[in-house]
Amino acid sequence: MKSLFFDFDGTIANSEKGIIDSIHYMIDAMHLPQLDDATYRNFIGPSLTTSMNKYYPALSAAEVTRTIGYYQEHYQVEGIFELSLYPGVTKALDQLRLAGYQLNVASAKPEPMIKRIAEHFDLNQYFSGLYGATLDERIRSSKTAVLEYAIASANADPARSVMIGDRDTDMIGGENNHVKTLGVTYGFGDAQELNGAHAMALVASPSELPAGVAQLLA
Repeated sequence: MKSLFFDFDGTIANSEKGIIDSIHYMIDAMHLPQLDDATYRNFIGPSLTTSMNKYYPALSAAEVTRTIGYYQEHYQVEGIFELSLYPGVTKALDQLRLAGYQLNVASAKPEPMIKRIAEHFDLNQYFSGLYGATLDERIRSSKTAVLEYAIASANADPARSVMIGDRDTDMIGGENNHVKTLGVTYGFGDAQELNGAHAMALVASPSELPAGVAQLLA
């Protein structure tokens, strides 16, 4: 069977508000200097550990873990459902499902949160598997690690699989796991970022997803 692995934030849903509000909360809780929201948009996609190490390099590993704990504290109560599905994305998912592809989520968002969101927004009808990071990001957090776990859990054939996402981390994770990569430019990344990470193809809207997948898995 041909398998598809979708990133979530920036690919299935625009979740900017809930994520950035939760970032502000965790930064305030740790009394760290606030950065602008344009910078915080870069946090969407990579693991929080990666972003904290990049933008707050003076923090120790223990401090990063504590900071992320504040993020989860806020996000799980306030931010988790502050998102909207991209227009046309469920229609595209349904077309792909009916065409015989196995659909999965492979996200750097913690897996328990992915499952709560999928249930809340009635997404379980589209996906065979919902795979994400562990709550303790020291165990599994990078897209490479999440996708490796997702491929194994779904018993997917990498040669017949595609990673679909909006950030360079999605493309790198796909390449590292020897699957094809499809970048979406309607999310938080752009064509330059995705092409720089060796995306095999790009689509500009959810309606183009079925054709983009078919191109890669012809």
